[in-house]
Amino acid sequence: PLLARFGKVDLPPPGGDVIGRRRMDTHFLAFEALGASVRLASGFEIEARDLKGADFFLDEPSVTATENAIMAAVLAKGESTIRNSASEPHVQDLCHLLNKMGGGIEGIGTNQLRISGVPELGGTVFAVGSDHIETGSFVGLAAVTGSEIVVENAPVEHLDSTLLGFRRLGVEVSIDGNTLTIHGDRTCNVASDAFGAVPKIDDGPWPAFPADLTSIAVVTATQCTGTVLVHEKMFESRMFFTDKLVGMGAHIILCDPHRAVVVGPSVLQGTGLESPDIRAGMAMLIAALGAQGTSRIQNVRQIERGYERID
Repeated sequence: PLLARFGKVDLPPPGGDVIGRRRMDTHFLAFEALGASVRLASGFEIEARDLKGADFFLDEPSVTATENAIMAAVLAKGESTIRNSASEPHVQDLCHLLNKMGGGIEGIGTNQLRISGVPELGGTVFAVGSDHIETGSFVGLAAVTGSEIVVENAPVEHLDSTLLGFRRLGVEVSIDGNTLTIHGDRTCNVASDAFGAVPKIDDGPWPAFPADLTSIAVVTATQCTGTVLVHEKMFESRMFFTDKLVGMGAHIILCDPHRAVVVGPSVLQGTGLESPDIRAGMAMLIAALGAQGTSRIQNVRQIERGYERID
């Protein structure tokens, strides 16, 4: 939005979670396709006095790159087609918001968006949808603490892959309208694949199992009976938090930076922890709530970035 409004952006490198290499190239390629020039120095400078619609392919379905491309294209002159776009629920929400503000976006929820640029956007009233990642985190929380949790106003239409993954761990969930009841007080038994093979939970672009829930899946699996392989395909440092769970008593084999085998159930003991990122921090909080004894978690601001009023 800064580029579309002011025509020039000069920003330092972004921060955020340290979960592996998070490339900016897809963002830059999208801006260049729309007529911007990009100069990299200690930060980056992007200039585009006159954004023009274009037909371009994103080299990866990045959520934030897609969102940046959408916000630039909706105020560009002419028609744009974004191919291989991300289609996560929050991307869909952004598109619906922009349409209510006067934008012309078609193909919402697919991996190809068609955008008719408009001269300006107007104000509107918009309600952001419930967070499917937060909902999935509560599924893990219920299972690890042996609790029954009821989530009202759940984004049920966006939970297919999430619930499939947790049900593979044996977590029972029932749905009534937009109310989700997680029966964590029932025994969780990992469902083996055909011929007794170890089941796998792996992430991928939407609508696959969300990458932001792999950490939650790992800690959930520590309290389920059976063995499961959790494969985090997107980020090569997200699984490194598992050594903290091992220190609490979890039985986890880190095969490589992307894969962990979890054997459950295990009795977790409270200990000192430090949150490295939002999702690992939430996984540690869930582990601490299910552990015997007291845990102290440092750097809780990381968790608060992703979970409102988590305390």
